[in-house]
Amino acid sequence: MGFKLFLLLEKLLMALPKKVRKGFFTSLALLAYHASSRYRKVSYDNLDFAFDNTLSQEEKKEITKYAFKNLALNFMYVMEIRHMSKEDLANKVTVQNREAVEKVHKEGRAVIYATTHYSSWELGGSSIGAFIEPIVAVYKNMKNRTYQEWLLESRDRFGNISMEKTNVVRPLVKYLKKGVGCGILIDTNINPKEGVMVNFMGKSIRQTSTPAYLARKFNAAIIPVSIRTDDEENYTLMLFDEIPVEKTDDEASDILKATQLQADWLTKLIREEPKFWFWLHRRWKNDHPEIYES
Repeated sequence: MGFKLFLLLEKLLMALPKKVRKGFFTSLALLAYHASSRYRKVSYDNLDFAFDNTLSQEEKKEITKYAFKNLALNFMYVMEIRHMSKEDLANKVTVQNREAVEKVHKEGRAVIYATTHYSSWELGGSSIGAFIEPIVAVYKNMKNRTYQEWLLESRDRFGNISMEKTNVVRPLVKYLKKGVGCGILIDTNINPKEGVMVNFMGKSIRQTSTPAYLARKFNAAIIPVSIRTDDEENYTLMLFDEIPVEKTDDEASDILKATQLQADWLTKLIREEPKFWFWLHRRWKNDHPEIYES
């Protein structure tokens, strides 16, 4: 019954002008910001830790408020993408540095897209599938499977294939061998047994080594990708140049170096425009739990 009401709300919102719909989600974000002291604190803790307590209270407040707003806008875009045509998406998103992927494809190699929770990641994922190539996108199972189905329907609208992360490596290998690209998030908190320790935002943290491992073993290319906007109406999908993965006799060292380069890329991206990253996530909770304890 609850999900039927949600679908009714979706139908109502999609019938409204875009300006009104955006106002609805922006208002929800502002309400959530004021109501959720828990996640405000998570954001402030992250910002203090990542920037060594150098940000003013006002800077942290503005970044945190935008983090709530950006999350709400991502939810809005999930809803809108379900009703978009490829032409609608093309009118909203411009692709930058497509040549980075074209170069890899000319060499006959598959692409591993290193993705992140930055700006409108939902628009970004759909735009890769629509304008670059359909990819296998790795996700984590949600508790609410009905909502998950709704979400994945949006994410797969333009040809992407969503694949749950449990035991995902073997299926990914099959796709990579066929030349099909994949998208792997590199900025989520992971199990202590997974990944390797890198320096991210000047702090030690465990990051997934899957992109580097797969790229090294199957001669694929790691292409970092993100998205940004100046007006929340027009977006730029940013493809970056390939991150090299060495193949020496020391496999562990090769994987660590390539994973560190991904962390360096993301650090630079966040430091240039910190408001776009998802500060509401306890990214350091496994390696630095003390920052969330006060």
